[in-house]
Amino acid sequence: MNQPADHPGAAYVPRKITGPVLMGVVPGQPLAVAHRAAELAFSLGVELVCAHVDVTTYPAGEPDGRVEALPIDPDGIDDDIEGISADIQERLQEALGAAGIRWSFVTLAGDPARALGRLAEARDASVIVVGTRERGLGARFEELFVGSVAVHLTHRQHRPVLVVPLAPHPKAHPEQLPRSRRQEGR
Repeated sequence: MNQPADHPGAAYVPRKITGPVLMGVVPGQPLAVAHRAAELAFSLGVELVCAHVDVTTYPAGEPDGRVEALPIDPDGIDDDIEGISADIQERLQEALGAAGIRWSFVTLAGDPARALGRLAEARDASVIVVGTRERGLGARFEELFVGSVAVHLTHRQHRPVLVVPLAPHPKAHPEQLPRSRRQEGR
């Protein structure tokens, strides 16, 4: 008798991972995120899809089914998203061009967590890779008001999310073992 896979008595049968690794990338992001995502894609034998989300635009559906990115503030400052995307893609080419993996780059619009989640669903991504924010007071205020993309991703879709630390706290290892009180008294 065949039992459904989620049935408590069903034997787990692993499946080969075939979906791409999806990496969220932001301007100026340390290459550690791209390197970790590339290592994962290489290890799994899948494509790496690098996605930059332009938060100054939003996705708007056209009657013919196309989705266009429209500016949130049409009268606002033009940040030259095409130039920013070209710079990111050029930097990724320098970092990943000789890595021996298939990779692609795409620019998305809107809320980063929602945009990455939609792309992950459309491409059937195996995992989403993002970096942490840089440490500092400004980053803490931004996270307080906007929220963490990684946290939003883990709550809004079913794929695993790998968070690469960008500026971890230094380990609290003393240079030498502390002396015992007896040794200090000598």
